Amino acid sequence: METTRFEILENPPLQKSRSIITESFKLSVKNLDAGYNNKKILKNINLSIKENSATAFIGPSGCGKTTLLRCLNRMHELTPGAYSKGEIRLDKTNIYDQKVNPVMIKRRIGMVFQKPNPFPTMSIYDNVAAGLKLNGVKDKNIINEIVIESLESAGLWKEVKDELNKPGMSLSGGQQQRLCIARALAMHPEVILMDEPTSALDPTASTKIEELVHELKKQLTIVIVTHNLQQAARVSDYTAFMYLGNLIEYGETKQIFQMPTNELTERYISGKFG
Repeated sequence: METTRFEILENPPLQKSRSIITESFKLSVKNLDAGYNNKKILKNINLSIKENSATAFIGPSGCGKTTLLRCLNRMHELTPGAYSKGEIRLDKTNIYDQKVNPVMIKRRIGMVFQKPNPFPTMSIYDNVAAGLKLNGVKDKNIINEIVIESLESAGLWKEVKDELNKPGMSLSGGQQQRLCIARALAMHPEVILMDEPTSALDPTASTKIEELVHELKKQLTIVIVTHNLQQAARVSDYTAFMYLGNLIEYGETKQIFQMPTNELTERYISGKFG
């Protein structure tokens, strides 16, 4: 029997809620506490993230942005001593339900890290194909199709199509980051989390990543952590401002930056602290 490209998901996507209130929310966080050992990092976080949108988490260093991001695809629990309490729903599924396979959650919710991390011993092609092969996809035509599609979606295909056998590490920093995005896209995720994806890049490479976010959110839900307020204003539809583990204010980006309702938000946006 011929393998189809969608068999890598093992299970079909869960039916989305038909509720008028929740149907547009891809992720919903309810009463989330998280931390390490006896140190609480996140304090009763509640927010819902719209499907096919870009949401930015902003706030000073140490406020819990990355911890929240890592909770969204169950990476937080991989750190020794980490704990979390509360609920995070992907569509209608509580991703922390004991019946839910965390591997499946990581397939549906991809992650792009602060520093580009291509597999150092692999070619450009094999970097993108790695996840497919690990998940049992053997049909070379299907793998080839998905690799090309993913590189195109990451805005990298035209730059590397004639050198796919070169090491992924031979690319520039910006290209390596887009290669990592292509690697995540190859698994056909529904959400991509980005943890300061441009902090190690030059302005030109950063601009390409920002343009890519605008394109990807037409098909996916994007959540990005950034210290760059200008970047948050440029790329996101919604912004969450965090401070000392608390979610201070969350709303449409235009409102957060132009008419914040919380004085602390206004002080941070205006650069009075950070």
